Amino acid sequence: MRVAVTGASGLIGTALTASLEGDGHEVLRVVRSAPSSGDVRWDPAVGEIDAAGLEGLDAVVHLAGAGIADKRWTDERKREILESRTKGTSLLCEALASLDQRPGVLVGGSAIGFYGDRPGVTLTEADGPGEGFLADVVVAWETSYGMAEEAGIRVAKARTGIVLSKDGGALKPQLPLFKLGLGGRIGPGDQVQSWITLEDEVRALRHLIDHDVSGAANLTAPNPVTNAEMTDALGHVLHRPTFLPTPTFGPKLLFGGQLVDELLFSSARVLPEVLLESGFEFHQPEVEAALAAVLA
Repeated sequence: MRVAVTGASGLIGTALTASLEGDGHEVLRVVRSAPSSGDVRWDPAVGEIDAAGLEGLDAVVHLAGAGIADKRWTDERKREILESRTKGTSLLCEALASLDQRPGVLVGGSAIGFYGDRPGVTLTEADGPGEGFLADVVVAWETSYGMAEEAGIRVAKARTGIVLSKDGGALKPQLPLFKLGLGGRIGPGDQVQSWITLEDEVRALRHLIDHDVSGAANLTAPNPVTNAEMTDALGHVLHRPTFLPTPTFGPKLLFGGQLVDELLFSSARVLPEVLLESGFEFHQPEVEAALAAVLA
């Protein structure tokens, strides 16, 4: 199988590429820098892509986009977050739609930010979007896949939750404090976090390539937990106390109120209904065992 991957150098893209190549598949990395042999060059900022390099693919996985939590959300940064998703996705989909030999499937990056802050509600793919900057970004992002869908390409939109990995994502920066016994819940700790291990994330992406799934699919473990429960589980795995909560004012001072409210204090109990109904089985469905596996 020949698979093109955008965002191949990121946390998820690196793991996905290694998994595919480890099973003997050919992976073409879609890159902004000068491509190595077999890679495909693109530059979404200026609307350039080597469409000819995408001919004859079996599948495309689109993971590229500016980091959500890398910087404070200034107006400029928010525009960059939005446009890195909508412009890049539209450019890719236009190129795929123009091909003589189109891929059978496009697995497109998305996020559970689609649902916004929804405390007390259990959410599946049947639910509509929430409110807030991230929800608006994801709605626009998913709309950008329209040209590929209209061209007859099966599009599965992978709404990814919090990815647990010791090598990146939300978990990595927390580990030093937790290992010192200085970690704790964030704010009240009652906000629900919908998570997935990096291993299951990669397996789920490959499942979407191989199975006839179209539209949105939540990539989250079937057992979301509160932040307090996540904190306790991490403390148990590391054999460290977790008595020191992170006060609200600290993160807001560093990253700004809107980013913190939407990323750290929002609550969304998101279930992977589409994945489960299509036959996917999680290797790490429970958070404490998942953290133990991730940190082993």
